Amino acid sequence: MTDNISTKLQTRTGLTLLVRQAGPDDAPILVELFHNVSLEELRFRFLTGLSQVGADQIKAMTQPDHSTIESYIAFDPDGTAVATGMLACDTQGERGEVAISVHASHHNQGIGWTLLAFLAERATARGLKVIESIENRGNRTAIEVERDSGFLIQEYPGDPTLVLVTRNLATPPGA
Repeated sequence: MTDNISTKLQTRTGLTLLVRQAGPDDAPILVELFHNVSLEELRFRFLTGLSQVGADQIKAMTQPDHSTIESYIAFDPDGTAVATGMLACDTQGERGEVAISVHASHHNQGIGWTLLAFLAERATARGLKVIESIENRGNRTAIEVERDSGFLIQEYPGDPTLVLVTRNLATPPGA
C-alpha cells in the first residue's frame, strides 16, 4: 500500500510541516537527520546503544515494503528535515508499531505530537485496530506524549526497563 502521501500539518506551536513518504533518494536526508538526533534519542528509538544509524536501517526507512511499512519525513518551512516517523504493521493488518525521531534543535515545537497523530490517522486509514510502541522507561517525554495522545502504558513482559504503550484506534484520544 503506497499512497505517495504528501501533506501539510501544523503543530500546536504553529509550526507548519510538510510530511511526505520517504523514498530511495531520501537516504542522504535521513543520514543527515540522524546525525542531528541526540545519542539518547537514538538509544530510545532503536533500544540499543548505537551511536549512528546504519545503512541497513536507513534502507529499511527509504525502501520499505509498503504492504507492511510506511516511512515518512517531516520538513520545516525552509526545507530542513526535522523528523521521521514509521508505521510497521503486522501481517494480519490489525496492529502497528510507531517510531518517531525528532531533530535535536527542533524539540518542544509539537513535532512529535503532530507526527504521532498523523501516524495514528494513517494506521486508521489502513484499518488497523491498535498502534503501539515499546519505550525505554527513561524516555519520559515520549511516554508523556503518548499518554496525552490516548495511549495506555503497561509493563513490558520480561524486561523491567521497558514499557509497552498501546492505543485502541476505535477509541478517540481523551475518551
